[in-house]
Amino acid sequence: MQVSIACTEQNLRSRSSEDRLCGPRPGPGGGNGGPVGGGHGNPPGGGLKSRAALVPRPPAPAGALRESTGRSTGMKYRNLGKSGLRVSCLGLGTWVTFGSQISDETAEDVLTVAYEHGVNLFDTAEVYAAGKAERTLGNILKSKGWRRSSYVITTKIFWGGQAETERGLSRKHIIEGLQGSLDRLQLEYVDIVFANRPDPNSPMEEIVRSMTYVINQGLALYWGTSRWSAAEIMEAYSMARQFNLIPPVCEQTENHFFQREKVEMQLPELYHKIGVGSVTWSPLACGLITSKYDGRVPDTCKATVKGYQWLKEKVQSEDGRKQQARVMDLLPIAHQLGCTVAQLAIAWCLRSEGVSSVLLGVSSEEQLMEHLGSLQVLSQLTPQTVMEIDALLGNKSHSKK
Repeated sequence: MQVSIACTEQNLRSRSSEDRLCGPRPGPGGGNGGPVGGGHGNPPGGGLKSRAALVPRPPAPAGALRESTGRSTGMKYRNLGKSGLRVSCLGLGTWVTFGSQISDETAEDVLTVAYEHGVNLFDTAEVYAAGKAERTLGNILKSKGWRRSSYVITTKIFWGGQAETERGLSRKHIIEGLQGSLDRLQLEYVDIVFANRPDPNSPMEEIVRSMTYVINQGLALYWGTSRWSAAEIMEAYSMARQFNLIPPVCEQTENHFFQREKVEMQLPELYHKIGVGSVTWSPLACGLITSKYDGRVPDTCKATVKGYQWLKEKVQSEDGRKQQARVMDLLPIAHQLGCTVAQLAIAWCLRSEGVSSVLLGVSSEEQLMEHLGSLQVLSQLTPQTVMEIDALLGNKSHSKK
């Protein structure tokens, strides 16, 4: 990654990352800058005369773009990376649950409660339940009649079908796969389309050009990556800058007590240098951190869902048992803060620098409400408390510099 970043240092010196990625900074009134990429990859309009007539605005107060709180819901909102898109710091994911583990009625109840409590980010993928998750989400959104401008929909493209041309990140599949997702979602566009893993069979330039194309066609507003390495993200960014294309605005990655190095050591550097934020998933390690297993796998957990035998084996492995023991060690800290281990774990994920939102995977309204309670725990995570958690986990990431 160091080599990739070094390749763009000449561009980085010419102007600051925030100005380059976000456009003009907002004034004290809190107005946000435009999308990353300067308006779909085209140079901003206006000649020298109109530019000279503009009155420079004072810099925004420190942290002004980072977080705000909804008055009626208490939900916190953050910028997606250094773009102007504001997303709830807790989002709702549909992996395993929608179209599979829970009924459509329960899915509607969960989505409704989330929306009413300020959640505006809903994540899905073409591969989830073979497209049923997108279809369920689309049916609910259509029946609710919420303003399209009031929520953010993200989907992920890579695995779309059995044919060789129905998977990967070729121009063909990015365009056709996204159109298929839109048909199932019954939407004209998604807010963010993610490349759902790197594709060694597709040239990076083709991927970036294809993502730029679907944005320019109005099929998506932003694009991001999922499970990409820092070096791959830098390559995509450099490619976008070289050919005046649209760079990714965020990376979607796994993050929890036992999966932390990437979010803590790699992504913050990308956030500061090129404005790429993080949307994280599995804050409870698929339920492991809730202490629900206790040496066995109940019928209600994700590990019992068809196709997830790997999760059951992981939970019952030696490493899984060691991790469960560490979770039990965290109980006194949770009790001291007046919260559950699940709430502690989610708040711990939210504390990380550059994290825009943490995706929740829930199977009931009660579970959702418990997880939303993590927002009250976040303010209690003092440096001392975080140090105590790190000491118990024994896996704190350290810089290799």
